[in-house]
Amino acid sequence: MSAPKPNLDGILSDILARREAKSQRRRLTVVPPNCADFSSNAYLSLATRGDIQRDKPPLLGSGGSRLLDGNSDFAENLEREIASFHRAQAGLLFNSGFDANVGLFSCVPQPQDTIVYDELIHASVHDGMRGVGRSARYLLPITKTLASEDEHVRNGARNVFIAVEGVYSMDGDVAPLQEIVECVESLLPHGNGYIIVDEAHSTGIIGERGRGLVCALGLENRVWARLHTFGKAMSCSGPSFYARR
Repeated sequence: MSAPKPNLDGILSDILARREAKSQRRRLTVVPPNCADFSSNAYLSLATRGDIQRDKPPLLGSGGSRLLDGNSDFAENLEREIASFHRAQAGLLFNSGFDANVGLFSCVPQPQDTIVYDELIHASVHDGMRGVGRSARYLLPITKTLASEDEHVRNGARNVFIAVEGVYSMDGDVAPLQEIVECVESLLPHGNGYIIVDEAHSTGIIGERGRGLVCALGLENRVWARLHTFGKAMSCSGPSFYARR
C-alpha cells in the first residue's frame, strides 16, 4: 500500500481542530461599534475619541494584539486589498518582515517535514526554522538535495518547503525562480513541494507596479507563499505581508 499523501491544508486544519477541542483556538473578531471596551490596553480611550479622530482614520491605535481585541475592519480590508494587488488568494499582516518569517517557518512546517533553504537566506528564516525541531534542513543545490531525499519525500508522504529570496540584498542577485519552480515540480510530482519566496527586496522594484518577482514571472499559482515588506522600497515603517495561493 502506498503511503498517504499529505495535504498541507488538511494537516493545518487538523492542528486547528485539535486546538478547538482543547479550547485553545482563537479567531480574529471585530468589536462592534458603540460597545463598551473592557479588554483593550488603550486605557485612556484616546483612539476612539471623536475630537482626536477628526480627519483621521477610523482607528488610531489597536489597543492590543489582533488576537485579543485589536483587530479591525481596516486591517482585514487592507489584507484583502494587498492580496488582490499581488494576485494572491489570501494574505496576513505582520508587524515586520522578521516577525513574518519567524511566524511562518516556526509553525507551518511540521517536525517530519524537510526545509530546503539557500545559504544566503535571511536570518529571520533561520530563527523560524529553529522554533520547532525539523527532521532535516539542507542547503541548495535543490536538484541534488531533493533527488537524494528519502523515499517518504519522493513518494509524496512528507512535505518539503523551499525557501529562497527574490532579490538578495547583499549581492543584488535575482533568484532563478522559474528554474527553481520547474525543478521542484519535476522532482516532487506529487505536489508536496511548497516554495516560499522572500520578496522583501523585490517588492516595488520588479514587475508591473512593483508587484515583485513572482508576479513578474507569472508564477502566482506555482509559488505557495510570498513575503512582501513595506520597510524597503515602500519606505514605510512596518508592517509586512505574507501572500499565499
